[in-house]
Amino acid sequence: MGAQWKAKGKAQVADARGKLFGKLAKEIMVAARGGADPALNSRLRLVVEQARKVSMPKDTLERAIKKGAGIGVDAAHFEHVIYEGFAPHRVPVMVECLTDNVNRTAPEMRVLFRKGQLGTSGSVSWDFDHVGLIEAEPAVAGADPELAAIEAGAQDFEPGDEEGHTLFITEAADLDLVSRALPAQGFNVVSAKLGYKPKNPISAASLSAEQLEEVESFLAAIDGNDDVQTVFAGLVA
Repeated sequence: MGAQWKAKGKAQVADARGKLFGKLAKEIMVAARGGADPALNSRLRLVVEQARKVSMPKDTLERAIKKGAGIGVDAAHFEHVIYEGFAPHRVPVMVECLTDNVNRTAPEMRVLFRKGQLGTSGSVSWDFDHVGLIEAEPAVAGADPELAAIEAGAQDFEPGDEEGHTLFITEAADLDLVSRALPAQGFNVVSAKLGYKPKNPISAASLSAEQLEEVESFLAAIDGNDDVQTVFAGLVA
């Protein structure tokens, strides 16, 4: 789990694909505030690349860019809001939301956190580092993630997950630079975004099977909210 919590088997669920497109569309709209041309807007370029990798329809992508950039009659405005608190058994949680109505999102978060504890701003964030998170897959056989991290300028990396992706961790300011450098080191970037890495994560092995199920059920409920973009939990396998 680590830096970003993900539901088990989520990528295989058809509904998750539509949800992913919805989340990416919001990210595109927010990024497009800085300009509608991905070549001149690195934040937008990274999200557009991610959208293309998961085969987001072209018209959906272009419509999101226009909405975010304020082009046409369907201009949209989303606020970036972070909620901090604890899942059951004191697992620290950072929840990133993009919402067009904070007055709707805030009470929904309070309800979802009833099985845990909703904190105030700064109550949990001190225990996380704000970093760049790049998921990448080897483009060539034998590509060495440690060497790639060093050569591309990443701070650290985490070994491949069940999908064969390596997570490269960067300084927040170096996200775009490292994303551009990784392909030359034998890795194709799957996604690149800013996020949070726990400083003192709780080991899943320290929880009973029942406790771990409670934590995962809580995180899944939070992640299921339409305004939630990403859930970062201080929990490692």
